[in-house]
Amino acid sequence: MNFKIAHSLPGRVRIRYDRHLFSPRQLGLIKNLTETQEGISSVEINPVSGSILIHYKDISEEQALSFFRALDKKQFENQELLNAVSMLDIPQPTLFSILAGRVISHYLKKLLPFPLRKTIQLINITPRLYQGAKCVMKGKIFCADVLDATALGFSFFSGDINTAGSVSFLLGIGEVLEEYIKRKSYDNLAYSLLNTEEVVNVLTDDGQEIQVHTKNLKQGDKVVCRIGGVIPADGTVVSGLAMVNQASMTGEGLAVEKKEGSGVFASTIIEDGEIVVSVKSAGKETRINQIVSLIDNSQALKAASQVNAERIANHLVKYNFLLAAGTYLATGNFSKAMSTLLVDYSCAMKLSAPICVLSAMRDSAENGIIVKGGKFLELISQVDTFVFDKTGTLTEAAPKVSKVIALGGRNETEVLRMAACLEEHFPHSLARAVVVEAKKRNLVHEEEHTKVEYVLAHGIASSVNGKKLRIGSAHFIFDDEKIPLTDEAKYHIEQLGETGDSILYFSEGDELAGLIAIKDFIRQDSVEAIKMLKAAGVKNIVMITGDGEKTARAVAQQAGITEYYSQTLPDQKVAYIQKFKSEGRIVAMVGDGINDAPALSTADIGIAMGKASSIAGQTADIMLPDDGLSSLPKLIKIGKNLKKRIKTNNDAIIGINSMLILGGLTNVISPSLAALLHNASTVAISMSAMRKID
Repeated sequence: MNFKIAHSLPGRVRIRYDRHLFSPRQLGLIKNLTETQEGISSVEINPVSGSILIHYKDISEEQALSFFRALDKKQFENQELLNAVSMLDIPQPTLFSILAGRVISHYLKKLLPFPLRKTIQLINITPRLYQGAKCVMKGKIFCADVLDATALGFSFFSGDINTAGSVSFLLGIGEVLEEYIKRKSYDNLAYSLLNTEEVVNVLTDDGQEIQVHTKNLKQGDKVVCRIGGVIPADGTVVSGLAMVNQASMTGEGLAVEKKEGSGVFASTIIEDGEIVVSVKSAGKETRINQIVSLIDNSQALKAASQVNAERIANHLVKYNFLLAAGTYLATGNFSKAMSTLLVDYSCAMKLSAPICVLSAMRDSAENGIIVKGGKFLELISQVDTFVFDKTGTLTEAAPKVSKVIALGGRNETEVLRMAACLEEHFPHSLARAVVVEAKKRNLVHEEEHTKVEYVLAHGIASSVNGKKLRIGSAHFIFDDEKIPLTDEAKYHIEQLGETGDSILYFSEGDELAGLIAIKDFIRQDSVEAIKMLKAAGVKNIVMITGDGEKTARAVAQQAGITEYYSQTLPDQKVAYIQKFKSEGRIVAMVGDGINDAPALSTADIGIAMGKASSIAGQTADIMLPDDGLSSLPKLIKIGKNLKKRIKTNNDAIIGINSMLILGGLTNVISPSLAALLHNASTVAISMSAMRKID
């Protein structure tokens, strides 16, 4: 890296470089590579002046500068290195300074001699004339660029350079304001996305795990990342081993091994294993690329109302030309004809519609809802069929013991105590439910049993004082272990079957000793959300689950759902959704598990729960917050309001600009005033589009 020393003091030195040679991301790489060197306290880069201020300690100035001399072209062209760092923030001029500069420049030109003023004016309008000519060459005759070029060209070459200058000035001011409004909308959306409440597990100095919001992560934090999870920040693996899917960052199709010392990227997914990651950069820096991608993608997935607004805008341009030609032929008045060219519908429609969409996405994000495109926001308001997975979507996916039944004269407490004694050795959700219930009842379960054996997909086997202990499924107890089914047990099993509870069977010796009923309780917000969806006009609400008929029926009844399908496999879920779509329904699928991903991608809209698996989250078009289904009615309301606002804005644009054209034709307003009012109305409507939409 070439540089020269501007000045130096003990412990600090300022150098200057050619600011045109480096991009914001390359500057970020320079800062990242040098700040991590031993002895360098901090590096401050000013991309505007092309200077770097280096603070160093316990090393010489020459040693500090040697780190910069070591930087070479290969590093600045290494895409992997560049992708791993964030862009350096470059200060942007304020809106006021830009507008003030343009106003001063415009009025100072009026003091120049006429020939010089005319030459400068021609230079100013040439880019617009060129852009209009380029559109014509491509066959795009009826567009706003051609309209502007025609108006400016006719004004200038007919000798009316004052009108040409005023129109050029107003078009420039309009573009500055439009760009500011659009950028502001992008920034608002990005800020909302960056402030979603994601939580990760962080290791403390004493080895304990605590939960921390992703936005509060800081450099040096040690984050525990487990199978199925998303790595929340760029960093280095300090312990563990995992297979990581880096497709979102590098495009690699296969997972790669990450072990101690390996670097990892934010937003990549752990497919297998567990690692502890020391955070290198966190918060905004780690997610900005993902957010920019999401916003850009949202523009590719435009709402139908937005597409329609743009189509109408382009269609109306031809009428500006026809009206201008007709006016000139009828009146011979060039000024009147100009008025129809200086006012168009295209700019405002093409600007306000996407801003409405961005505002709706921002409002969704503020409610914890991440929407990956305006298309889905609008479509959600038209959905007539919602399909729900059961576990983790309608229910909590956190099984709890609902009932303990002791058989053969045994004590309920003793049955639960011994069951917990066996189950505490295994991480299965049903096992955890038993252990938690025993803890809740303050039951102490000392390890009196011999070695515990886990029989995959069946249950647990052990013994106490030579007596066999078994706990697990009906198949394990009755078919494998040949434990007889008593009339007493049969009665209780039938009763529990009506509630849809899962049952763990516990045997002692050759007898069935107890039944432990476990229920996955329905989410508190599910029932209310279903009611609100029906009130919002959703015709069909369906539940599809892999659970048995009785469990499915019980949950459906509690949730207020009349149509449900039980014992379905992932491919059968897809088949049901395809069937609904073939019937002409607009289908939204709501799920959270890996097995829901195919159905989520098949539906018109895939919606994932806040704590969904990474695959489900990547597949879905919309991500709900952790509080779940209660946000669905809000989402539908935002979608409906989005359509309404785009239509209202389009009506205002057509009405206002039609009045301006009429004013020009009747000589009520001049061409310059028409252009001014046209740009002012465009900015006003676009500012209005930024308002909260929910």
